[in-house]
Amino acid sequence: MSGLLPAGQRPLLAALFAVLALTGCVTTPTATPPLNEPAAAAPAKPSATGEIIARSDRLLIYVPVAGDSLRGIAGRLLGSEDRDWQISEANAGVTKAEPGQPLIVPLKPMNPLGVHAGSYQTVPILCYHRLGTTGGKMAVSPANFAAQMEWLAKNDYRVIKLSQISGYLEGKEPLPPKSVVVTFDDGYESVYKFAFPVLRKLGLPATMFVYTDFVGAGGDAVNWSQLAEMQASGLMDIQSHSKSHRNLIERTAGENEERYKRNLDAETAGPRDLIEQKLNTAGQVRHYAYPFGDANEQVLDALTRQKYTLAVTVNPGGNAFFAQPFMLRRTMIFGDHDLEAFKARLQTSRRMGQTP
Repeated sequence: MSGLLPAGQRPLLAALFAVLALTGCVTTPTATPPLNEPAAAAPAKPSATGEIIARSDRLLIYVPVAGDSLRGIAGRLLGSEDRDWQISEANAGVTKAEPGQPLIVPLKPMNPLGVHAGSYQTVPILCYHRLGTTGGKMAVSPANFAAQMEWLAKNDYRVIKLSQISGYLEGKEPLPPKSVVVTFDDGYESVYKFAFPVLRKLGLPATMFVYTDFVGAGGDAVNWSQLAEMQASGLMDIQSHSKSHRNLIERTAGENEERYKRNLDAETAGPRDLIEQKLNTAGQVRHYAYPFGDANEQVLDALTRQKYTLAVTVNPGGNAFFAQPFMLRRTMIFGDHDLEAFKARLQTSRRMGQTP
């Protein structure tokens, strides 16, 4: 095995074997089959293939060859190219695979909670409403929105799907260190006209929370055909923002306890069922945005009855692993926020003892 590496790299190899010894039994495979092979129907992608020189149940040591990349290695050995950041993190932040330079490839999450010495990870969920030049403070110009998304893409932020937060909150799946979620509220057509093309160009996912009484209402409302196109792209996930956009914690005149409970069910089950019917997404509407960001115990009970799994407020800040799934923080992005103000709202970590 020593013939694999130049003499100067052998101390590094010894250190990597020490890591393996601490994490479990070391084996030296005689062959190097890929892990998490794609389904047989999926065509194999040609790529450089180095050698696995040792492994345990938690990680392995892989020696790259010319043409290897972190994304390619992650795709072959971890089942998804988007897990390249895990290889980078396990190797002190390396950004590329150097031929002959061994890499640790973690097979199991090394830090699923995102806790570090003196700090812990938080995930900001950004909230937009409409794009354009009309609509007051809530309206973000298309140019500003494009600049914000491009800045995220160029500065090592990972825009993730809202659904990925579930595994993180359960302590099962780690998230990239600079994870961000993008969401839109209400159902304005300007999201389809101006935001969706930017997201599609950059390949960034987002969630659009719609209140169903507004969809197809004309004027500046999105219609079901536009929602279906965005949902079909795989980038925009259409979720529930209630039926009527009433404030769910405020009782209407004469609304007794029993009627209030029935109305809450209508505001949670009704939009879920209609969205799933119109978009053919049965069982996929499980996320909820509270109108005005407000919720109480009765509202939380209604979400539980209707099988929702995540819900978002408009309380600013990032979400740590211990966040309450039905009270996730969300940071509003307004039209008067320049790029510096936008950057300041990306809370991806928090010091120990720091208040939200």
